[in-house]
Amino acid sequence: MMKSENINNKKAPTIAAIDVGTNSFHLIVANVDSRGMLQIILREKEVVRLGTSGGDMKYLTPDAIERGVQTLKRFADLALSKNAEVRAIGTSAVREALNREDFINLVRKETGIEIEVASGTEEGRLIYLGAIHSLPIINKKVLIIDIGGGSTETIVGDHGNIVYVHSEKIGAIRLTKRFGLEDEVTPEKLEECRRYINGTWAPILDKIEQTGFETLVGTAGTILNIGVIALQTNGLPVPEILNGTAIETRKILKAIRKIISARNLRERRQIPGIDPQRADIIVGGALILEYALERTKAEKILISTYGLREGIVFDTLEKRNEIEKLHHLGHLRDSTIRSIAQQYGVNFKHSYHVKDIALKLFDELKEFHNLDTQEREWLSTAAILHDVGYHISVEQHHKHSYYLISHCIMPGFTNDEQEIIANIARYHRKSHPKKKHENFAKITPDKQEIVRKLAGILRIAEGIDRRQLQQVKDINVIKSNRTVSIQLVPRNENTSVEVELWGAERRKLLLEEALGLQINFFV
Repeated sequence: MMKSENINNKKAPTIAAIDVGTNSFHLIVANVDSRGMLQIILREKEVVRLGTSGGDMKYLTPDAIERGVQTLKRFADLALSKNAEVRAIGTSAVREALNREDFINLVRKETGIEIEVASGTEEGRLIYLGAIHSLPIINKKVLIIDIGGGSTETIVGDHGNIVYVHSEKIGAIRLTKRFGLEDEVTPEKLEECRRYINGTWAPILDKIEQTGFETLVGTAGTILNIGVIALQTNGLPVPEILNGTAIETRKILKAIRKIISARNLRERRQIPGIDPQRADIIVGGALILEYALERTKAEKILISTYGLREGIVFDTLEKRNEIEKLHHLGHLRDSTIRSIAQQYGVNFKHSYHVKDIALKLFDELKEFHNLDTQEREWLSTAAILHDVGYHISVEQHHKHSYYLISHCIMPGFTNDEQEIIANIARYHRKSHPKKKHENFAKITPDKQEIVRKLAGILRIAEGIDRRQLQQVKDINVIKSNRTVSIQLVPRNENTSVEVELWGAERRKLLLEEALGLQINFFV
């Protein structure tokens, strides 16, 4: 394990990280010591089979939802017993399901757990973050492969920075269902599956080949189990701790041949080292790994027992450190925001000035909105990106901003955060949020209330720089009961801010309604 430079010397809080996977749910309860080392308090795993489709996982079945909720109830109880803060990340099956909100809402109601849905890109980032804390690979250019139930993530990282990340809809369950590999396996089925993997994944492996890497790292259940089978098949001892074990590719391929040569599920279950709960889906996962090893021509694979859930712990603590201590976005998230702003030609002077005003309003009105550092970060991001819609058209640019923010790739942000930020930007002008608006209706009622408050603040900040000339250099906020008076401070004594005063007045109603305030402006 490597030292994390971002964790401070005080005792970090205890985090319960939950990986809501397609095949299984994983829980770790952990904290980080003063040296930045992960201290695992407990681990739990439950095979849930949330997703069971061979194609797009369009719907979570009632049975799968029930299994998921019951598992998360147990996980919530375990987290509570350790006084741990819970963070849950949903991956392939959840992000694809059209009825995912039914599942997420039921989980929230029954367990109090708020599931964040990660994009494939964000899932890859968290996997990389977990892996670099388990192996001495921070100073190497590494390729990490994570074969899940519904998708396979490939990440190329170099000196702690992600160079390339991709999520492909090929996973152990998905391929098993698509090609009927649960029980009887025939040469025809194997060949058909191999052709599909090649046709689907070849462009990604081409890109990785061009990018290059020094070390191949494998993580997640499929690769870990095949690693154990490979050691036993080759007459090698299985270490008590598999993490950091390097296994030659030829030995892994020998194990894969053993797996796929078993004619049926009964024979597979007799393979030394195989996980009985994985035996019915391991053929699909083995074929993915086979293709990756043959294409990359890596001589060996380094096993990491750290992945997504460990990445969640470090990500949660590092974000909290940077937000609370430095009051600004983490490096990756900041880079993501600036990159998107540059891509769509944002006026940086205007957007950052609006951000500064919005954040001052947020801080001054904290006693009324009762929001915290996370929501402050969402406001900051939305303020910087609120005008990206100009890239498409001046007319209705607020709606275009919503579309661009909600559909672009945002490393460092979950899908849920992206949707909230997009909604805040959407309502920086024109109509107020309405439940008949599709974009607003898709977020939960508590998130809708947050959007109303933050969009209300952003509208006023935008109005204060209506001409995009930064004529108002600062604001002063005076509070008296439920009345708030905001003074606009001109850039200099000769500066007229009448237009800015008018712009702010026009845009105050949403915040007044959201916070139950009367807001006045003066110079």
